[in-house]
Amino acid sequence: MSYTPSAVNQTQPPTPKKSNNTWIFAVLIIALIATWAYMFYDKNQATQTVEHLQTKVVTSDSTRSAIQEQFNTASAKLDSMNGSNIRLQGNLSAKNNEIQKLKYNIASILKKKNATAAELEQARTMITELNGKVDGLYADIEKLKGENQQLTADKVQLTTEKEQLTTEKAGLQDNLTKTETEKKNVEDVASTLHASAISIAAIDVKHNGKEKATSTAKRADLMRVSFKLDENRIAPTGTKDLYVCVLGPDGTPISNGDVVATREDGEKKYTSKVTVNYEQGKVQPVSFDWKGNGYQPGAYTVQIYQNGYKIGEGVTTLKKGGLFS
Repeated sequence: MSYTPSAVNQTQPPTPKKSNNTWIFAVLIIALIATWAYMFYDKNQATQTVEHLQTKVVTSDSTRSAIQEQFNTASAKLDSMNGSNIRLQGNLSAKNNEIQKLKYNIASILKKKNATAAELEQARTMITELNGKVDGLYADIEKLKGENQQLTADKVQLTTEKEQLTTEKAGLQDNLTKTETEKKNVEDVASTLHASAISIAAIDVKHNGKEKATSTAKRADLMRVSFKLDENRIAPTGTKDLYVCVLGPDGTPISNGDVVATREDGEKKYTSKVTVNYEQGKVQPVSFDWKGNGYQPGAYTVQIYQNGYKIGEGVTTLKKGGLFS
């Protein structure tokens, strides 16, 4: 009997489908490559974005620094002007207020950490305006300084001229005072009277009252002094005090101790004071008697003073006299 394989045993296993697996692997590889490509692209884009942002930040910081430096320069110039001794008034004060306001606005922008490019550009424009205003104010201040220096120079010159005028005025005043004093002295001297024709006579008075001139000392009872006050057109009319000083033979003043102040001889003892009524421009005779307590032989000097000046002097001599004189 022969053996015949069964139908079951004769069935062959199915052949694997290689083509399907290849496509799956290909898709997965493509997907992986695409994922890697996307990741590389995304990373590259992120890097570029970061670099762009960094560049933008650097540019912004550079711009801010440049603007800040410009602002600092303008502020320093402004501070140097404010430190001067010039007092800003009127129009200059108004300009300074505008500058301070503009400076505040610029500083407000620069203080912002996230200031935009537009704001920074606005700050730059305002700094340009600030520099212009500062330069204008600086020019005004320099002009004012020049005017102040000129005023100071003019003041010094005026002060010098004033001092010179004051000195000249003082000199003129001194000269005027001196002239007035000299004028008064001249007028004083010119108004002083002058005595002339001085006569000194010893008088012997008899028992019957008759008088007789004598030259003998022991017979003299009194001295009669006569003189004329010469014409004077400056001396005013009025009473004049005359002081008569008699010096004895020994040169001693004959006086009761009364003194008169003189211009040249100081205080001087006088013998008698005679008051006369003088009329301006007239010659006036004067006569008075002086009676002493006995007379000594010798020369008697009579000096006449008026207005402190000696206006005349005369001398007479009395003899001793003999037994029958």
